[in-house]
Amino acid sequence: MTSPQDMLLSLQGVHTHIGAYHILHGVDLQVPRGELTLLLGRNGAGKTTTLRTIMGLWPASQGRIAFNGLDITAKSTPDIAALNIAYVPENMGIFADLTVQENMLLAARNARHAGQMDAKRLDWIYSLFPAVQKFWNHPAGKLSGGQKQMLAVARAMVEPRDLLIVDEPSKGLAPAIVQNMIDAFRKLKASGVTILLVEQNIHFAQQLGDSVAVMDNGIVVYSGSMKQLSSDPDLQKSLLGLSL
Repeated sequence: MTSPQDMLLSLQGVHTHIGAYHILHGVDLQVPRGELTLLLGRNGAGKTTTLRTIMGLWPASQGRIAFNGLDITAKSTPDIAALNIAYVPENMGIFADLTVQENMLLAARNARHAGQMDAKRLDWIYSLFPAVQKFWNHPAGKLSGGQKQMLAVARAMVEPRDLLIVDEPSKGLAPAIVQNMIDAFRKLKASGVTILLVEQNIHFAQQLGDSVAVMDNGIVVYSGSMKQLSSDPDLQKSLLGLSL
């Protein structure tokens, strides 16, 4: 049984209001260290709001968010990011007019120019995402959708991270690119990074997930192992309205 000390990230009874709208209604979520946790659910279930609340982009109106035992509920987004948490939003946040190199450099907090970036870490990133090296000096806006997504994840990993949070990395990507992304996330997980992933692609989810939480109407309605969910078609249909 997993102990509380094994949880890198924990949400307890988290509520979020956006203007007059009550989006999260008491989210309980546990993200174990060293694992890839998937957040699944129908559109509008509250998955993206959960990620944005973790990062402080939308403040929690009630409840507690703890990272590595530290209460981060009321911390600012820069302070949360400084705890070695990286967030890749659904829109990727790429600076289209900057080159791939410049996008990477912006995320490398300890480097003022490209020559100060960790060469060994860059080589590792190139092995995960060859397109980053291939288009190093190209404007990021000229990349394909899949290449932009690879750049977004690579940028998040340009410095060592304890937690990587990614919102729908496979959205809109061709199957071959999705498989490349799966391989890259598998290697990231093997490197010891804890990953929290929102994903709609069930093939993607089944190949990568250790733990899974399913959201509906602003709460987590199921938590368990991906293996358990994958092996129970009735549970899948009741939670997701489909069979994996």
